[in-house]
Amino acid sequence: MTISIYQASAPVFVRMLENLSRIVDKGAAHAEARKIEPAVLINYRLYPDMLPFSKQIQIATDIAKGCVARLAGQEPIKFEDNEASFPELQARIGKTVDYLKTFSAQMIDGSEEKSITLPMRTGPLTFTGLKYLLDFAHPNFYFHVTTAHDILRHCGVEVGKWDFLGKT
Repeated sequence: MTISIYQASAPVFVRMLENLSRIVDKGAAHAEARKIEPAVLINYRLYPDMLPFSKQIQIATDIAKGCVARLAGQEPIKFEDNEASFPELQARIGKTVDYLKTFSAQMIDGSEEKSITLPMRTGPLTFTGLKYLLDFAHPNFYFHVTTAHDILRHCGVEVGKWDFLGKT
């Protein structure tokens, strides 16, 4: 069996973002049930030099939409990174999922050898499409989704491995 670059990109990101959306729901419900100001969870960090929960969501969505758009040869849509509530974070995830669903296999398949250059603070990084997806986008995406999950878990939200993995 062969897997296409499309199958390894857009649907994978959509599935994990939908799982992340359910995790965010649990965070919001936890804050409400325990009378915790939502901003406490939204701004929480696991360590002082780490980014807060809201930024983890923003980066995960940026990676997903950026990766799929670049594989399709498009400039990714931009969001303002100003979400400060659970509903705003949910809306961002939803907009990202909707955007990802606009891409088809025909738009992405065949991009394995496409040159993709990312501007970085330390200088541009250039990849082939497949290396970009597997060696850069996937690990970064999973890092930020995992960190968002772990921040809520650390704060007492009842989330676990199956919330992260979702139903199979």
